[in-house]
Amino acid sequence: MKKGKRYTEAAKLIDKASVYDLTEAVSLVKKSASAKFDETIEAHFRLGVDGRHADQQVRGAVVLPHGTGKSVKVLVFAKGDKVDEALNAGADYAGGDELVPKIQNDGWLDFDVVVATPDMMGVVGRLGRVLGPKGLMPNPKAGTVTMDVAKAIADIKAGKIEYRLDKSNIIHVPIGKASFTEEQLSDNFQTLIDAINKAKPASAKGQYLRSVVIASTMGPGVKLNTAKFA
Repeated sequence: MKKGKRYTEAAKLIDKASVYDLTEAVSLVKKSASAKFDETIEAHFRLGVDGRHADQQVRGAVVLPHGTGKSVKVLVFAKGDKVDEALNAGADYAGGDELVPKIQNDGWLDFDVVVATPDMMGVVGRLGRVLGPKGLMPNPKAGTVTMDVAKAIADIKAGKIEYRLDKSNIIHVPIGKASFTEEQLSDNFQTLIDAINKAKPASAKGQYLRSVVIASTMGPGVKLNTAKFA
């Protein structure tokens, strides 16, 4: 695939054969984010685990100290007083059974995160085929199945992100925007990698962090020195 002129210029800044310390990597990624919009900065972690085994799954959530720079729309499945509690806490949408046909039949997906009270998981389960492939199913490990909907919403709006292995045993997570300062991006990255290291399965053998790359939406990847984070 032919790369654009902007990408080619940005790639000249980065030595593909080198690994970089976090400070230098963040600086390079910011310099290479030259698109006309505020690019998202993402981190990609290739882990030495096999996610096909239940005991080697890596999944969780963490609140990034400086948020992600993106405003997040939250949908809450709840009933009774919990619907009002959710809306008062800043949920964009809240409700129960009536939302199922809207999502299932009308294809309504105008939200980024779904939170549910435990007593609503039977209802939410009916939407598994729609929400599951999009990574939107509420999950207790991610703190999105809870009776404390107000706290869940506050955390998400403050910059809580979920991380999980994909089929290639890689985790892809946004850590901010190109407009963030280098310190903000470094803080967010450090918080995230600490959480991923803590989530290391007991059954994982050998090198856990196989490779770590950060990149902007349109820019080339910069490899980090994983030895600093092991």
